[in-house]
Formats: sequence, structure tokens, C-alpha cells
Amino acid sequence: MTLGDDRHGHGPAATAQTVPHTRATLAADLRSLGVRPGSVLLVHASLRALGYVCGGAHTVALALRDALGPEGTLVVPTHTSENSDPEQWRNPPVPEHWWPIIRAEMPGFDPAVTPSTFMGALAELVRTSPGAHRSDHPQVSFAAVGPAAASIVAEHPLADMLGETSPLARLYERSADVLLLGVGHDSNTSLHLAEYRRADPPRERLGAAVRTAGGGRRWVWWTDVALDSDIFPRLGADLEATGAVRLGRVGAGPARLMDQRAVVDFALHWLTGDRRGSTG
Repeated sequence: MTLGDDRHGHGPAATAQTVPHTRATLAADLRSLGVRPGSVLLVHASLRALGYVCGGAHTVALALRDALGPEGTLVVPTHTSENSDPEQWRNPPVPEHWWPIIRAEMPGFDPAVTPSTFMGALAELVRTSPGAHRSDHPQVSFAAVGPAAASIVAEHPLADMLGETSPLARLYERSADVLLLGVGHDSNTSLHLAEYRRADPPRERLGAAVRTAGGGRRWVWWTDVALDSDIFPRLGADLEATGAVRLGRVGAGPARLMDQRAVVDFALHWLTGDRRGSTG
């Protein structure tokens, strides 16, 4: 591998920088943005946006832990969206004759083993870190490290998967913060909690493969709220217009820090027609 090998995230990002981003510089950026020692922080991240980081995802995780301090808890989404009913796949869809094969052969979700999908390198690093805890939902699990980790991810039921009995609600109870690191509000999972809090939200049937106690697997079905993240960029823009989001940079990437309660409360007003919203 050479320094210019773009497949490993080097090259253009590295040559455009005067110095590499490091654990110390990223931690300083996070503190300047407003990450609080001792807080609970839910992070959604695309490391590519940060530029060249000496040590990659490992360095970013260390910088986050430094900014949070020993009493802080770091939480990441470790979703496994591929473990779902193939009939509902749209990006891209798969042929109908594939559906029974996928349902029969998809490995059963095992929180200790199953990797997250499309969540990025930081989520995977936190998931596999010593002392990490992960919730056991086969599609929308969360992983966490820190003093509050176990209580945040405990007992994640199939139905109400991002609602009042989910880790998102436990984050709300703990006045957690949300950090969007190099990503936009389309990745802001906390907005889904507001969808659950609407009166009589639309619902759909969902399915996933789970690991059984004997090491086998089975397919499970449940009914849950039909989610719509397509509206989140507009919702997020209106939220930012209220001044409730702290904007800055971490490394070379855009960063957004916000109080999760304010986010969810505003989103609920927005979704139910009061576009003036509320920030607490």
C-alpha cells in the first residue's frame, strides 16, 4: 500500500491538509463544539468527511472518549438493515424469486457477532471495543461504551424498535446529546422517536432472522411504526433555523451538536403540523 492509495482513504484528503488530524486536535475540536465531559453522546459519523486522521476510526473513538471523559458514555447506531424482509428492499430491490432464499438463508442476528451495515467504521469500532454493550434488536441495535452503556442498550424489544422502550427513549431520559459528524440530518436517528410519539402513526409488518438459543436461526415478524427519513433534511434545516444546533468543524468535516430532547420535541411539533416547533 502506498500513501496515495485512495481505497484506504489517503491521497486527496491527505495532500490537501497542512498537517494530519490527531487524537489531540480532534478532542480539542469536539470540546470547542460543546461536547460535555460526563455526558451521554449519540454519534453518527462519516469519517471520510474529516480528512486525513492519523489512526482513522480508532483515533476518532479515542478523541470522543477524551472529550467525554471517564464519566461520559459514547453511543453509536449498529443497525443491520440488510437483515429485513427482502420484499421491502428498494435501494436496490431484488428479484421476487430471491425472497424465499434470503428469508431461509439470512444468518440469524447475534449481537456479539453480527456486524453493522452502512453505519461506518466508527460504529464498528465501538461495537467491538472492550467493555462495549450492544442491544439485541435484529435491525436497529445500538452499541455503547461508558458507565451508562449497559442500561441504555438493555431490553430492546422487537416492536417499538425506535420508540418508548428503545435506547432512543433512554437517551431522551438522560438528556443525551446528538453529534452528527460529517453527516446530515438524514442520519439523525433520534428524529424517529418523534415519529413514534405522533398520535396513531402508520404501521407496517417487518421481519428479520434471529439466532436461537441452540445456535440455529429462525425468522420473526412484528408490526411497527412505518418510518420516513426522507423528510429529515427539511426537518433538520428548520431545526437549525431555530438556533438549537451548534455548528462547527471537527477535523475537516462539518459537525452538528444538539440536545436530543430539544431535537425530538421540535420534531414532534413539526411532524404534527406546528412548524414553529419547540426547542424545550
